[in-house]
Amino acid sequence: MSNLTWALTGLAVLVLAGLAAHGAWLARRASANQPATMTARPEPVEPVFGESGIRSDASTSAEPALALESDERLRLKRQAARIDSLIDAVVTLRLEAPVSGENVGLHLPLTRRAGSKPFLIEGLNAASGEWEPPLAGQHYGELQAGVQLTNRSGAINEIEYSEFVQTLQAFADAVGSMPDFPDMLNVVARARELDAFAGQHDAQLAVHLRARSATWSVAYVIQHASRHGFQPGGVPGRLVLPGSEDGAPPVITLNFDSQAALADDAQSSVIRDLTLNFDVPQTDLRLAPYAAWQASAQALSLGMDAAIVDDQGQPISDAGFAAIGNELEDLYTSLRSRDLPAGSPAARRLFS
Repeated sequence: MSNLTWALTGLAVLVLAGLAAHGAWLARRASANQPATMTARPEPVEPVFGESGIRSDASTSAEPALALESDERLRLKRQAARIDSLIDAVVTLRLEAPVSGENVGLHLPLTRRAGSKPFLIEGLNAASGEWEPPLAGQHYGELQAGVQLTNRSGAINEIEYSEFVQTLQAFADAVGSMPDFPDMLNVVARARELDAFAGQHDAQLAVHLRARSATWSVAYVIQHASRHGFQPGGVPGRLVLPGSEDGAPPVITLNFDSQAALADDAQSSVIRDLTLNFDVPQTDLRLAPYAAWQASAQALSLGMDAAIVDDQGQPISDAGFAAIGNELEDLYTSLRSRDLPAGSPAARRLFS
């Protein structure tokens, strides 16, 4: 479709798409099995184009410099999110001749979001034959882009897809490529189906620890939590049990009153309630997050003389934990059947 056709299509569906998106959002909220707590997450690290960092003076050996450059390239590739046809609408951008990573970086959109949906751009490395985020010093024989079909804010709609198309078309024109866009109606239909699946399998578990008698101070909470591996979470009133990889979501988060955490005297602040959270699809099953969540709750309850209760204040027994565990097994099986195992890069992006 031509640029003019896309523009007219975007205008024609403006009102209808806005109503459809609002209705889809309401349906998503109503159909979710578990309450979804939106948590801001840092965007994927984008490659920085500029100086390579290799010194030019005669005293510097070329081999160590190249090794450092290679290590930096691998680090950027590991940190960057990757296009996945399971959760992205993929657009091929064909080139008449290879382009440099510097040229691609010069024309990358300033923001890679269409509404609430992130999109990614990758290049097919002419030397390695691998898809990767465009990097300086490399050449690419083909480019591709992928816009995420859905996330916890809902499925992509016609307006967001039209915005993505217009942004990507401008980028394609700048680098001299020919984009092959998927049909908008097919993309939106795929997004709604995936969104329905995600809404049925989005579980974020929370359990409360409530003081039985004496209240707690911030220092007291931190003291007990640190004994069980919790670390400061970078936000007042938040401690985390970190994952095994840099940049991975925490296995468990422990939250308490942020106002108490900001008090000048950590010994005098009063806390009666802690919340232990476990984001099921975000957390790698190999880390045994459910077992860690249950064990942390029980260990902290014993050490701090606290009752373990649900959101309604009802006690959670060992049998209650076992029942939750059985339900989680079904959820994990369903996620694996969709090639979206809990904690995988695609699942983390989908449930974000």
